[in-house]
Amino acid sequence: MFIPNHNDIYFYAPFIKSYETSEFKNTCSCDFMPVSITGSNCELNCDHCRTRILQSMRPARTPEMLFELAEEYKRRSASGMLISGGSDKNGVVPLRGFLPAIKEIKERLGLKVFVHSGLVNDEIAKGLKEADVDSVLIDIIGSDETIREVYHLKDVSIDDYEESLRSLQKYGLSISPHIVIGLHYGKIKGEFNALRIIAKYKPSSVVFVVITSLPDTPMENVSLPTTEEAGNIFLKARRLLPETPIILGCERGFGRYKAELDIAALKAGFNGIAYPSEGIIEMAKGFGLKPHFSSACCAMGLR
Repeated sequence: MFIPNHNDIYFYAPFIKSYETSEFKNTCSCDFMPVSITGSNCELNCDHCRTRILQSMRPARTPEMLFELAEEYKRRSASGMLISGGSDKNGVVPLRGFLPAIKEIKERLGLKVFVHSGLVNDEIAKGLKEADVDSVLIDIIGSDETIREVYHLKDVSIDDYEESLRSLQKYGLSISPHIVIGLHYGKIKGEFNALRIIAKYKPSSVVFVVITSLPDTPMENVSLPTTEEAGNIFLKARRLLPETPIILGCERGFGRYKAELDIAALKAGFNGIAYPSEGIIEMAKGFGLKPHFSSACCAMGLR
């Protein structure tokens, strides 16, 4: 596991969206690109997303389309790609048929490949390892109620998420668990339990995002968790995982709310922030931190 230098802080601005402040902006339109192997389709149709996140990704519904898209990115001097997709009714992203193409992308094109998986078993974990993926991103949910009510998974429990982590660790994969704060309709419910589960394993990094009230979803008018609630979770994470890179990821609201979250992350000793708010980089310098900048996905950690 990579142990961060606590005097360094990393700021990320992948070109998933255009970003610019007076301190930092992304300038490459194709450096680390998101791809969905299911297009905009997801059988779960979760209450917080309703496929809106998938719609922002380039579709690659077949292994051949995925490799062709990777070739396009390579020609445009991309450094890598994030492969994601919608889940089936069991919470599984259909990665199995794409594993040979992913291996070919790694071997022939030399791109970095991150996979945002759903639930995985030993077979898929082994396949991801054999395909030589650089990191596996996986959302960890610490509440059975949230799994049922938000994700609509009837036959899945917290244990299945922990079993996924166990399988990924068993095959020596780099793991970047994600926790969505406020996933249960803006309430804090399973986040601390998710942290306890993650702390049993050896994640390469841990990424936090905060629920956003996306239009045309059941959470369109949800009250977001307070920045104080989020800050308490940040502090708990730092105490449980003192030597693990912890990063505040892309999704976390706007304006003053976002800025207060960024400040809470700085005060908690986070190692990275994606799309930092105006003034956060200067504040980090005031804390004695040395900033580093990247247009890669924040789950890449501090590499």
